[in-house]
Order: sequence, then structure tokens, then C-alpha cells
Amino acid sequence: MARGRELFRYCATRLALAPLMLWLIASLVFLLLRVAPGDPVDAVLGSRAPEAAKAALRSSLGLDQSLWNQYFDFLSRLVHGDLGNALINNESVRSIISKTLPASLELGITALIISAVLGLAVGFSGIARPEGKVDLAGRFYGIGTYALPPFWAAMLIQLVFAVMLGWLPVGGRFPPSLIPPEGSGFLLFDSLISGNWAALQGSIRHLVLPACTLGLLLSGVFTNALRLHLNRTLKSDYVESARSRGVSETQVVLRHALPNALLPVLTIAGITVASLIGGALLIEVTFSWPGIAMSLYESINQRDYPVVQGIVVAIAALAVMVSVAVDLLVAVLDPRIRY
Repeated sequence: MARGRELFRYCATRLALAPLMLWLIASLVFLLLRVAPGDPVDAVLGSRAPEAAKAALRSSLGLDQSLWNQYFDFLSRLVHGDLGNALINNESVRSIISKTLPASLELGITALIISAVLGLAVGFSGIARPEGKVDLAGRFYGIGTYALPPFWAAMLIQLVFAVMLGWLPVGGRFPPSLIPPEGSGFLLFDSLISGNWAALQGSIRHLVLPACTLGLLLSGVFTNALRLHLNRTLKSDYVESARSRGVSETQVVLRHALPNALLPVLTIAGITVASLIGGALLIEVTFSWPGIAMSLYESINQRDYPVVQGIVVAIAALAVMVSVAVDLLVAVLDPRIRY
């Protein structure tokens, strides 16, 4: 009963902190955009446009107001769910996010599954003989993949498998010769539901390289985390007690050590979402993947304040929700946690 009250208090605290985190992130991106070099009016009209036209556009966008007025106007719109319109084409920012977010989620979820399966498999492979050749190879794998520059790795994989071998497309999300299926925006799901097997095959072929590249780069995080926590768990008192009772080493690892070692890895998976966002930006640009990170990159280059602010807030909200959900799940599953 007492633990139930403590768990409820912990959940309420984490949920209450989420809006504060979003406000801090939104305020930070607002400030950084205003102090960054470049003028959004020049990005729209060009640097050689008449000063009268620039002044008129700046006034219509509210950029001639004081910084505080712009900030409070931004927060007021944000609270009401109004992310504004793009400066370049006047398209709703919510519309831009709704069109590009499914592509990024499809890439990110696939990459996260690949990284978890690959990283956990490599991390688990050396447990039989700690400090052996397989364990040493797993250690180098974890450090090497984590340290690889994402842009360089993406370019190399693209060069080998798309350009030199020609096995997979160089970039894009869908074959230009086919009409993408309509629906949720998740092409794999929409192709499968509609029974459009040609579209499904084309979607998979375009997804393989960017998803595997991003999954490979993130897999080292899972490898290092599992190795660290599993080795620590295997040296704990309750594991030694199980061995003294004659429990086989296989059962010791699979039934006693592995479940407890995976709980911290679950927390790592939540943190990896933030790394996934940063890595996805470079991967989407390299592979011309039309996701939300690609839109963010283009909007930054164009100094499109509303789009950058809206996308960052949307990404931050997603990351915060995943982080809170993982924390609550770990709190429920692990009775050792103190609130």
C-alpha cells in the first residue's frame, strides 16, 4: 500500500515536470533563433529587396516588435496549439509536421529495433567467457560503433551498397515510378494494409540503408550497457548464492542475471531516443529521407522561425513523453527503485 502511494507520487511528479521541460526547451530555441546570425526577411525576399518591402514583411510577421512581445506571443500561440505558418510558403507548421513525422517515426522505430537486437546480441555473446576473444571483440564493437561519425558512416555505406554494388537505392523514401499508398503516412503499414506488394517492396528497399546505418551507429549503446550491467549482476551475492545451490550457469544467466541487467538497459533505450533524433538529422540529409529532421535542416538554412520552433517543440514533446513513459515503466517493474 505504501509503495503504491509512493509510486503514484513519483508518477505525478514526473508528469508535472514534463510541461516545465517543454517550456524550457521552447524558450531556449526561441532565444537561440533570435541571436543566431541571418535575417528571415532576407531569406524570404532576398538581400536585394527594397527596404520598404522588407519593413512591410517584418511588420506583418511581427518581427518589428520587442523581443518580449514576440516571446509572449509565441508562448500564447503555443499554449493554444497554434504553431504558426511557414515564412517561405505560408503552409501551416502543424501540416508540415503531420506530413513529415510519419517518415521519421518509420525510420526511427526500425532503426531502434535494429540497434536493440544487434547491440544486445553482441553484448550478450561474450558473457560465456568474460575477457575472452568474443567479449573483447564485443567491447571494440561497442566503442567503435558509438564513436563512428554518423555522416562519414552514412556516406561510406551509401557508397558501397548503393553506388558500387548497386544493391539498394541511393536515397529517397519511395520509388519515383510508383504512386505511394494513401493513409497514415507510414508507407510500410499503408502498403501492407492495401495489399500493394510492389509499394511494400519499394518502401523496404529504400528503408534498409538509412535504418541499418542509424541502427548500427546506435547499437553500441546497447552493447556497452548490457555488458556493463550483466557483468556487474553476475558478480552479485544472489547470483553467487544461486550457483552455490547447484543452479546451472545457463539458468543463472538467463533466469537470474539477464532480467535484472535488462532493466537499466530499458532506461538506456529511453535516453537513446534523444540520440536517435540527432543521428536522424544527418541520416535523413545524407539519404534524402523526407522526414521531420530533413524539414528542420531546411528550415534552419532558410531562417524559417515558426517551422524551426514548431518542429523542435514537437520533437521535444515526443522525447519527453518517451522518457517519462520509460521512467514510469521501470519504476513499476523494478521494486528496488526508491522514489
